[in-house]
Amino acid sequence: MSPLYPDLMAEDSARTAVERANRDAIEDVLALVRRHGGRATPARRLLLQALFGSRDHRSAEELAAEVHAGAPDVHLSTIYRNLEELERLGVIDSTRLGSGAASYLLASAAHGHLVCERCGRMIEVPDEIFADLVRVAGTEYGFAINPHRFAVTGRCAACQQEGS
Repeated sequence: MSPLYPDLMAEDSARTAVERANRDAIEDVLALVRRHGGRATPARRLLLQALFGSRDHRSAEELAAEVHAGAPDVHLSTIYRNLEELERLGVIDSTRLGSGAASYLLASAAHGHLVCERCGRMIEVPDEIFADLVRVAGTEYGFAINPHRFAVTGRCAACQQEGS
């Protein structure tokens, strides 16, 4: 007997698999925190759920808002301390995109960012497009660019069209 809504069942199954993978990853991170002398607090667990629940760059304030939905008594300073610890452990990366606040996301492959100075849109790009810049910065100026924290500002396609 075939299910009435096979697409919905497949979607539910995929969502369940992602949720299970996220739970396992969160437990792995909490084990890492414990190995380095930290504790698996409810606030840290909620913060990790917020980070694993979205693959987008998010500010500390955005993450705090999500944590506050489950634990309204968690202070923003606690969020910042946890973010610093998770970054120190290599779990997350922080990036300052333009003049705004730092944003955070799970550590991933090296990439750069194109940030629209008009609307704030951020586009992740593979670090290879900056290979020549990285090479010149290193050889000519002795400067090592950190691709996880690299942003170039300009205008996105939509803002260019609006401005013309």
